[in-house]
Amino acid sequence: MAVQNIFDTDLKYLKGVGPQRAIILADELGLKTFGDLIYYFPYRYIDRTRFYSINTINEDLGLIQLKGRITKTELVGEGRSQRFVAWFADDTGAIPLVWFKGIKWIKERFMINAEYVVFGKPTEFNHQLNIVHPEVEEMSKYQAKPEFALQPLYNTSEKMKNKMVTTKTIHQLQINLHEVIKNATILETLPRQLLEKLNMPNLKTSLQDIHLPKNQHDLQRAQLRLKFEELFYIQLKLLRLKGIRSRANGGHRFEVVGQCFNNFYNNHLPFSLTNAQKRVLREIRQDTNTGLQMNRLLQGDVGSGKTLVALMSMLLALDNGYQACIMAPTEILAQQHYKSFCDMLAPMGIDVGLLTGSTKQSTRTQLLADLASGQLKILVGTHALIEDRVVFSSLGLVVIDEQHRFGVAQRAKLWSKNQIPPHVLVMTATPIPRTLAMTLYGDLDVSVIDELPPGRKPIRTMHYNDSRRLTMFGFLREQLKLGRQVYIVYPLISEPEASDLKYLEDGVESITRAFPEYAISVVHGRMKPSEKEQSMSFFSKGISQIMIATTVIEVGVNVPNASVMVIENAERFGLSQLHQLRGRVGRGADQSYCILMTGDRLTTEGRKRIQTMVETNDGFEIAEADLKLRGPGDIEGTQQSGVAIDLKIADLGKDNQILMLARNEASLILESDPNLKQPEHVILDSEIKRRWKYEFDWGQIS
Repeated sequence: MAVQNIFDTDLKYLKGVGPQRAIILADELGLKTFGDLIYYFPYRYIDRTRFYSINTINEDLGLIQLKGRITKTELVGEGRSQRFVAWFADDTGAIPLVWFKGIKWIKERFMINAEYVVFGKPTEFNHQLNIVHPEVEEMSKYQAKPEFALQPLYNTSEKMKNKMVTTKTIHQLQINLHEVIKNATILETLPRQLLEKLNMPNLKTSLQDIHLPKNQHDLQRAQLRLKFEELFYIQLKLLRLKGIRSRANGGHRFEVVGQCFNNFYNNHLPFSLTNAQKRVLREIRQDTNTGLQMNRLLQGDVGSGKTLVALMSMLLALDNGYQACIMAPTEILAQQHYKSFCDMLAPMGIDVGLLTGSTKQSTRTQLLADLASGQLKILVGTHALIEDRVVFSSLGLVVIDEQHRFGVAQRAKLWSKNQIPPHVLVMTATPIPRTLAMTLYGDLDVSVIDELPPGRKPIRTMHYNDSRRLTMFGFLREQLKLGRQVYIVYPLISEPEASDLKYLEDGVESITRAFPEYAISVVHGRMKPSEKEQSMSFFSKGISQIMIATTVIEVGVNVPNASVMVIENAERFGLSQLHQLRGRVGRGADQSYCILMTGDRLTTEGRKRIQTMVETNDGFEIAEADLKLRGPGDIEGTQQSGVAIDLKIADLGKDNQILMLARNEASLILESDPNLKQPEHVILDSEIKRRWKYEFDWGQIS
């Protein structure tokens, strides 16, 4: 039976699934077919031959295995809060095993002093380690069954666990599935010559060994092959797209560096350009003079001067008779760009337009007329720029700020506003590790601004726990007395039902009591846009001295007089988000500070995140650390930084060498066969089409 037939089979027909489990697997994990299940890879493996002693375990270990005896059992509490506790002991100590559900069934299972194997995750509650809802098996049964030395672990949701669909369930389903496909023909997805060159196993062997490894060697070979394949096809698609675009898309030729650029550079620069900014401008100048469409990614840390480079690139377009626009993801950011462009270009008499969802109709009508006639040369806006009625006379350069916040089709509509596609400059203020940049933006040329403008003092970052809150308040009072302003950011707006997290509504009350002599602005996501704008305006004008907010201020607020950023429950934020929030201060000449407030107890990962923030201000270093801290078992993946990519097995924090190998092999193939028409490469062309069959026409976008 061929792969297309068997892998497309509905999952409900697999032994152990059935209609009800099929619904849960589809709703919670998106698994609907045999193919979905076999490509749902383990995030970790447990060596089931290893047993821990109770006196050596801690809550940072993750899932562990113990052997010993149950010495006593008891029911604790009443009603909904009732729990069943079994005390489990070995020669080194004892630990409570706790169940909140299934008590009726569980309490009849155990015999006092019988020997058991326990498998679960130790956690601390009331200063005591326990294991909640562990797997417990009689030692005799454990020894009798054919156990895999390496047991795979699969991500599951809370809802699945409540329905008794656990990682063990998925492991059993994988065993059942491999029984079904062991005599089937699994079509290969990589060329035979490539597999032989790299000494990699075939697809069928790899899929078996990734779920049911006999030993570490087979597992590592399967992981290498499947990770390579995943990264290889991403790189092949991106490099092929880059080649198609460079051959097919002519571009406007910006041959002149004229009056607009030179006048601004010589007479109106707000500060001297850094060497990094000059280097990036040279790269953009070279790109726009080749006769091919520029597609460049501009990375730069918070406050590194990306917007100034974008503006000067737009002036280059004006010097060559073209219009330019910049599209920002939020109205706040668009208004910020508009204000800074107006301030810098006013002495030169260059008008700038602003188009957002809240632009008045009368203003919009005149603006669109000026744009279509070519009278308006620079337009700043939000996604309102892609509306059909927005017509340019001669669009030569498009700047996209925070590209990952726009959909593919949205961005593509901008390039279609010109017969010859405009040059494209993509900007991101979230420093992207090299591996992630190559995976997300591997079809773009990359420029990096890795210097801060002169005169900027590095932000000092301090870590205080809750017991030092009064010390933190005293520091804020000193800064406020000096005439500075302060941000205080909370993870939540309202009080959570079951959590000790700080929340904004309570923060407003406590800060008002602690600082009655100062005016406070409040900003959060439930407020109307007009309310948020007014509150931010009060703060930026100095009418209020303290801004209490959620992470809505992460992007688009620029107040040079604000010198302190306090982040409550900092351990709950990702590194990239902490870095973005910290970047709201340090924009003036004064020394600025970031205070990370946390609870008294931190996980190992939480401590590492806080320590990284205290030790470095380098956004690229932080981004690399962020990627390494989040392992392949983290469902959230790269979404912490606002960038999402769906990798099933590869881990960009750890698989840099595999990525480089994949890109190199993809590049070699495309050099000899750019259209993938040679017989041995037909499989590559069909795989690319199969994997991205639902995507927009990638040849038309950046």
